[in-house]
Amino acid sequence: MVDVPNKVAYFQAITGLEDPDLCTEILAAHGWDLELAISNYTSPNPVSPPEVPTAATSSSPATGGSVSSGLEFQESSQRPVPASNAVAAAGPPGLAWKLVTLPISVISGSLGLISGAIGLGLWAAGGVLSYSLGVVGLGHGAGRDGDSSARLVSVSAAASEAVEFVAGFDRDYGATRPNFVSEGFVDALQRSRNEFKLLFVYLHSPDHQDTPLFCERTLCSEVVAAFVNENFVSWGGNIRASEGFKMSNSLKASRFPFCAVVMAATNQRIALLQQVEGPKSPEELLTVLQRVLEESAPVLVSARLDAEERRNNMRLREEQDAAYRAALEADQARERQRKEEEERLEREAAEAERKRKEEEEALERAAREAEEKVAAIARMRQEKALALGAEPEKGPNVTQVLVRFPTGERKERRFHSTATIQSVYDYVDSLGCLDAENYSLVSNFPRLVYGPEKLSLSLKEAGLHPQASLFVEPNS
Repeated sequence: MVDVPNKVAYFQAITGLEDPDLCTEILAAHGWDLELAISNYTSPNPVSPPEVPTAATSSSPATGGSVSSGLEFQESSQRPVPASNAVAAAGPPGLAWKLVTLPISVISGSLGLISGAIGLGLWAAGGVLSYSLGVVGLGHGAGRDGDSSARLVSVSAAASEAVEFVAGFDRDYGATRPNFVSEGFVDALQRSRNEFKLLFVYLHSPDHQDTPLFCERTLCSEVVAAFVNENFVSWGGNIRASEGFKMSNSLKASRFPFCAVVMAATNQRIALLQQVEGPKSPEELLTVLQRVLEESAPVLVSARLDAEERRNNMRLREEQDAAYRAALEADQARERQRKEEEERLEREAAEAERKRKEEEEALERAAREAEEKVAAIARMRQEKALALGAEPEKGPNVTQVLVRFPTGERKERRFHSTATIQSVYDYVDSLGCLDAENYSLVSNFPRLVYGPEKLSLSLKEAGLHPQASLFVEPNS
């Protein structure tokens, strides 16, 4: 049976580590082999520890509980595990690790953003030891509603703190600097994941004596700023502010200036790949960042290729779906066009048939009307001829009337001198020599028109006795 308390106390005394949870984690990772754990912790060339069951690293009698609930944080205290080795390795880490639990307030506004990380969890499979960020609480009893709600930090508050930090940093040190994003830590981590970059974290301690010189000569160096801006997403926090203070506690920042490089991983975990504590020259900081970038490059490239493949597959599916929809819509359009054409032809045929019937009916009606008109004219002529009576013989009371038609035809008849002008009109109508229905009888010398107002005058009263010559003049 393992004597956990004694081994933890002995390991603390030898290494000088004060955190009992960290000591428990390191011993558990080395199978509770105290000699091997101390050797690996103090040796510059550590030996790979024996493989231990997962349960031993996640819970022990000393800690009295699990540290794997929620978003976990992974860290190397001395040097990062190379990305290529991290992918291939299966055992626990051979370096010293310290337990870091991020407060729930850091992710309270963005839970789930990290859970879909881009496959960078291969780092965890590569032996990067994972540590818990309790999404349901912080420490013992942190899951209680009153406790957790009192410690939440809204996304807007975190973003506001980030904006204030960037503005203050620009005011104190100028614009030549890493491009710190004006958003909370989790949003910055999400941004780095989306851009397939590592996240460069800087915790600013304005009261530390080394901070001004580090910011002016190292962090704001054109070479460092250009390298960080090209290869990393940068986030900075003032430890006087809420989120910066909590991040410094979570990362257990013991010396300032403090920088770290982290990346997103799967299963609500993030990996701490490197931390830099204390003042560093631009060359020293660049050397560390270049090494971390080179070691993580295979994972980032693989993640980018996987994401590109997923995007290509999704784009291909979308294109196939679009082509299918286009073909379906084209078929439907052709079917609609065919039906519309059939309906149009049917309408045109029905319209043509209707017009044909109407024309036939109109012709029939016109023929009937023409026949009726001819018959009416014939009856009218007959009636007027009968009304005229027999032509009188020549005599002193008889007027000789000559009627000339527009065609040059002449007609002559005798009337009683007492006969009216209307009788002459009736005579012209009875002849059927004139197509016009509206006409006037006119005398030339002198020119007189015998219109409607003179129809009742007798021939003698009209000055046409004993003889007269009248012209038929159609009215326009």
